[in-house]
Amino acid sequence: MATDLRDRLATGLRASLLSAVVRSLANAALVVVLTRYLLEPERYGLLFLALSVVGVVGFLGTLGLPKSTARYVTEYGETAPGQIPHLLVRSAALLIALSCSVGLVLAGVSGPLARLLGEPSLTPLLVAGGGYVVARSGYSYCNVVFQGFNRVTWSAVVSIVSNLGRLVAVLGLVLLGWGALGAMLGYVVGFAAAMLVGGYVLVTRFYHPADGPEAPSEGLLRRLVEYSAPLTATRAANVLDKRVDTILVGVILSPVAVGYYTVAKQVAEFAAVPVSAFGFTVSPALGEQAAAGNVERAARLYEESLRGVLLLYLPAAAGLVLVAEPLVRHVFGTDYLGAVPVLQVFGGFVVVNAVNKVTNDGLDYLGRARERAVAQGSMAVANAGLNVLLLPLVGVVGAAIATVLTYSVYTGANVYVIRAELSPSLARLATDTGTILVVTGGMAVLVLVLLPYVTGIATLLAVVAAGGAAWALLSVLTGLLAPRRVVSLLS
Repeated sequence: MATDLRDRLATGLRASLLSAVVRSLANAALVVVLTRYLLEPERYGLLFLALSVVGVVGFLGTLGLPKSTARYVTEYGETAPGQIPHLLVRSAALLIALSCSVGLVLAGVSGPLARLLGEPSLTPLLVAGGGYVVARSGYSYCNVVFQGFNRVTWSAVVSIVSNLGRLVAVLGLVLLGWGALGAMLGYVVGFAAAMLVGGYVLVTRFYHPADGPEAPSEGLLRRLVEYSAPLTATRAANVLDKRVDTILVGVILSPVAVGYYTVAKQVAEFAAVPVSAFGFTVSPALGEQAAAGNVERAARLYEESLRGVLLLYLPAAAGLVLVAEPLVRHVFGTDYLGAVPVLQVFGGFVVVNAVNKVTNDGLDYLGRARERAVAQGSMAVANAGLNVLLLPLVGVVGAAIATVLTYSVYTGANVYVIRAELSPSLARLATDTGTILVVTGGMAVLVLVLLPYVTGIATLLAVVAAGGAAWALLSVLTGLLAPRRVVSLLS
């Protein structure tokens, strides 16, 4: 049993990491080609204005149904497997009705909405956005439900199909002369391809109606919808949290400040790619073990996950703070040096965001989504309030400070709830964290010594590599890192 769990986690982690790498490379290629070669700034801005509007509306196309379905798939997989076919049919039917309704309404009001936003040329993009809502909802459902089955390899497959399909479709349609509308349609094509692949696999490999009882359990749909309510609140808070800070920077300060803030935040979020894949893989396993009564095993799994995240991200955050100036200077150019202090503040965000990545999804699978929804909603409101307070006082750095403070409180609340649920050993974590801080200090000293020799991207990469080598050596010497375990996990 334990060996099977380790094997599935290792396989899922490799697949999720591959998916994350493909997503990052595809997105980077798309941004570079569109901005440098295919779309002038006005068309590019119009595209992302449309994507932002559709993104805000689009969450209504799923609400919290995918994660609610995944949570009950995980639970029923251990307690009542015969209910899973009924669960899939009802949740899929509800999602189709919801997403199609939202998509049709968006397409229908696209003209008035575009005029309300002061951009009538948005109309055709918002019409295409109706298809985006439907395709994105179907993709999200398949992606998350595979996670609920603890088969994140299939989640990785649909993600890769989505990202590669979007890259090819967007570039192809824009090259054919469709402009920003072609790019929007390319997004729809990418999500639709992933939805079709995911739907086929879900039906052929995971839907087994012959195994189900004659009738679904009483209140199945009601429980599904009820649990989706706090997840919906969480998603709404997440939408607010991801957009309100940037909007307020633009309103209170200037577009230049938005540029500094966006560059810094993108670097910090890019650092979360590995841990996002890891958290996506581990979360359903926590729920699976807890549902099976193996609470101690779930606690050890979370404890080891958190230890590994701190081992990787405490030194990474320290390194980011130290190399922020040469990183911005040599990668983004001297025009963006105003982002340096923002990026240094975001070093703290890198750590708390990484901890949260292996914590927040786990709460959903442990049945504690309501608490997470309350915490995230409170964080979003507090973040907006702190931005309003700090931006006039300390400029764009204030937005970064607000994000780090509110996200730290939110992450602490999530850790508190999961500790109450699983009771991981805080003493062991505290001891390991102390050792990790020693390793971080040793690595930081070496980076500080080498920083004066940074003269370009090549020497910057050399300093980063030297810091990474020092981290690895010190981690092995202190017993925090076992090379054989790493090799076995990735092989």
